Amino acid sequence: MDDEIVIHTSFFFIKYNHVQKSPMDERRPTLKQQIYAFVLCAVVFMVVYNFAAWYTSTLEKVPSFVFDFETYIPFLPWTIIAYMTSGIFFCLVFFFCTDKEQLKVLTKRMLFVTVIAGLCFIAFPLKFSLQKPAVEEFFLNYPYQFLKIFDSPFNQSPSLHIAYAFIFWTVFSRIKRYRTLLMLWLLFLGISTLTTYQHHCIDILSGTVLAHAGFIIFPYRKNDFHYRNFHIANFYFLFGWILVSAALLMNHFHYYSWLLMLWPALMFILIGYHYQKNNVYFLKDRKGNIPLGKKIFYAPYLLMYHIFWKFLRKNKKPLEIAPRIYISSRPDRKDLFNFEINNDTLVYDLSAEMEELTDLRNKSSYHSFPFLDIGTFDIGETRELVTEITENYKKLPADGKIFIHCTMGFTRSTIIGILVMKNILSLPVDEAVTTMKGIHKNAVIHPYLKDFLKKFNYEQRTF
Repeated sequence: MDDEIVIHTSFFFIKYNHVQKSPMDERRPTLKQQIYAFVLCAVVFMVVYNFAAWYTSTLEKVPSFVFDFETYIPFLPWTIIAYMTSGIFFCLVFFFCTDKEQLKVLTKRMLFVTVIAGLCFIAFPLKFSLQKPAVEEFFLNYPYQFLKIFDSPFNQSPSLHIAYAFIFWTVFSRIKRYRTLLMLWLLFLGISTLTTYQHHCIDILSGTVLAHAGFIIFPYRKNDFHYRNFHIANFYFLFGWILVSAALLMNHFHYYSWLLMLWPALMFILIGYHYQKNNVYFLKDRKGNIPLGKKIFYAPYLLMYHIFWKFLRKNKKPLEIAPRIYISSRPDRKDLFNFEINNDTLVYDLSAEMEELTDLRNKSSYHSFPFLDIGTFDIGETRELVTEITENYKKLPADGKIFIHCTMGFTRSTIIGILVMKNILSLPVDEAVTTMKGIHKNAVIHPYLKDFLKKFNYEQRTF
């Protein structure tokens, strides 16, 4: 009898513990894993950094690179406080990772920027050249003396302080309570590299480029549609910072006119910001128009998309995916030659970067519902659109039809077409995908979109 009680009690505790252990607990990194990642990155940093500093110190002559405007940067000794906190962030960041993949990606990014920066220190050695004023305050002088002993004027470009700060933010940005404070402090930390006379501007720019290259090479949750916009944003940020660097360098060595490159540089950085926020209306207004001011500022971007649309789109003529429902890329007049348009034709324009063809807009019932190109789909907005199209389909007159298009015709119109087809034809989502691929040979359905379709289908069933 006692044995039976023990067996049943043991079974109860085993079952209870199994139920209580959530998937989040299974994904959470252990303290041992966090310590291992920290020690690995710290050891690699110390070896790479110190070896590069020793190697550079053995060279007979090490050059410096200074932009003309850097002589106007003030020396602010008190900013050493922010500068020194980089080490604290380095020690803490591994222990703020909330899942194993985040810790894994963080470790890869930290090792990547450390090793690449070390190779740059050796291949393209630079030293800090501005004369650092004396610091009289004891409290502030102590960290400068520490840097004088344990740091070196070498290992400048790219700045690991800057590269690490960007990487730190990818983890600390998820702390909601102190998010703004942490963001401002890391920004302060980045500025302090200049105001403590530890780095030149070229080091800051190259550190920024290196960090975003690391984000692209080692993405977080690559196939999770929730993070898709962040992956795309990093490409825009990278292009933007490369153009900033190129503009300043060309201005330094050639002419002021090269500073015009700062225009597309700022444009790319802003587009990256809009992708992060999934701001589908950063160009178009609610009626599908692009204001004149935006047409001027985003002219390089709009021109780029017009060239892509002109020469790279495939699905030019409307394809019928269900009775009286068509999809395509943004058409021109030739593409609609045999496609009758009237007031009973409902046009759904999914493009966020190009205005609608004037003839098509004037002759039809036009609806602008933009999505960012190769970005994520908001589940709520997508459900609203698919429901609207489905309801309007039921009320179509005899000569009515529905025409759905995006810019290139590869992805956005395909995904919305699949979901509309699923509703109207009462198909399982997998069968709707297969049917779409049979009709639209150039359809592009990335892994993150398959993830989105599964989650959309699940939420639709539980909605």
